Amino acid sequence: MAYTRKDSYDEDVTAKLMEHYRSSIQLLGEDTNREGLQKTPERIAKAMQYITQGYNMDAKAILNSAKFHESYSEMVIVKDIELYSVCEHHMLPFFGKAHIAYIPNGWITGLSKIARVVDCFARRLQVQERMTHQILDAIQETLNPQGVAVVIEAKHLCMMMRGVSKQNSVTTTSAFSGQFEANETRSEFLKLITADLY
Repeated sequence: MAYTRKDSYDEDVTAKLMEHYRSSIQLLGEDTNREGLQKTPERIAKAMQYITQGYNMDAKAILNSAKFHESYSEMVIVKDIELYSVCEHHMLPFFGKAHIAYIPNGWITGLSKIARVVDCFARRLQVQERMTHQILDAIQETLNPQGVAVVIEAKHLCMMMRGVSKQNSVTTTSAFSGQFEANETRSEFLKLITADLY
């Protein structure tokens, strides 16, 4: 039995992207009729649609889909959420982890929804600084918690493969609202995301 993938993509978008990627490959000096490159424009077109599917996702709708009344009012932390994104300046990947916390104010959300919110904003052409605040704002506006904290650590291939070529650099961004703006609460959060409790 032959192997068949069953992914679904917008055919019109795929065709247009294929045309542009074929031209780009040729402009770089390659032969798109060469065996290894014949299907590359189609592969890139589909990969880019997958990588940027966050444009079709609504972070608030994700959180609201599993929003529950709950009296719990202590810190909720989801840490080490893997993320993969694309730098909008050079269209090269950056990847790392997000650590997110909120203090409920009558409402909680499903834990997996926090990770999906990260994907919603990571799967776009991005800058890490903006993404950090987008995640915080979506949680703050939807759940109206007593505070939100977001820390992202990532490696950027635009710094590793080109330009300064610093392979070991890591970029850390953070954003805090509400109770996390107080030193004591913020320090507790930062201590917990660096602790090995599991």
